[in-house]
Amino acid sequence: MKPLSRRRALQAALAASAAHTFGSLAQSRPDAARLLREGGSVLLLRHAQTEAGMGDPPDFQLGQCRTQRNLSDAGRAQAMRIGQWFAAHKLSASSVQSSAWCRCTDTATLAFGSYALLPALNSFFDSRGSQAAQTQALLERLSSVRSGQFEVWVTHQVNISAVTGEGPAVGEGFVVKLADAGSQLAPARILARTRFI
Repeated sequence: MKPLSRRRALQAALAASAAHTFGSLAQSRPDAARLLREGGSVLLLRHAQTEAGMGDPPDFQLGQCRTQRNLSDAGRAQAMRIGQWFAAHKLSASSVQSSAWCRCTDTATLAFGSYALLPALNSFFDSRGSQAAQTQALLERLSSVRSGQFEVWVTHQVNISAVTGEGPAVGEGFVVKLADAGSQLAPARILARTRFI
């Protein structure tokens, strides 16, 4: 075999192997839409992309969006794409709940049209004193979501990490159920992660 044809044969073998590996990964990736349709779960959604920064400016006020770190133009577009993903999959949440922070309520409005405020979803980034009570309230609500229904909770990285032990990217969603009784890692089990692409 000539060197050039050996190289082509090797490239073809590597390409076939990569395609097989990618296909296996794609087949094993949990289908977030299917899991939501089955219900008995919650989609924990981290708010969409924000303006640069971390946390909020000093002396921010929940009732005044101009005092907070808000969605960027890219974040508003991202939130609308999330809504389009739900529409394309013909998924309708039984309830959309949101943190009171404007970056969350704006994400919820742009993606789903309406929401209700759930104080347990509010950020405790600047003050961890309420973390345990908020996390417990979320777990109790999670335990009451019935089969055939799902809820969407628009919230912050700290809340999602407290419930699951994992950190989401901005605009990423975790489909979760309560973990098995004896789980030492996190109180909620992640069934699937999605960026709504």
